[in-house]
Amino acid sequence: MAIMITDDCINCGACEPECPNNAIYEGGVEWTIADGTTIAAPYQIETGAVIAPDEDQEPVSDEFYYIVPDKCTECVGFHEEPQCAAVCPVDCCVPDPEREEAEAVLAARQATLHA
Repeated sequence: MAIMITDDCINCGACEPECPNNAIYEGGVEWTIADGTTIAAPYQIETGAVIAPDEDQEPVSDEFYYIVPDKCTECVGFHEEPQCAAVCPVDCCVPDPEREEAEAVLAARQATLHA
């Protein structure tokens, strides 16, 4: 499952540099699928929409740091545990119960994002 940041976030920013997929953004900041990945062609996100790699996408949150689910691999392929959760001082980086995914799915996403 993807990791999410709860509204307990204190906006310290400790999680952002730890993400190997560049899936974490400061609240209000737009994101792109190409940022921190090797994606260079149109990419289908979980909603079914196909987006251009460098096309700015709406922020998931305007209030606190957020994780883009389409870029989160729970650090599979990089680390043994999600690094955002490991460094979060208030334990607000938690599994998203609405996005349960098998390790094989996360590994396939990691391989696609970093081909």
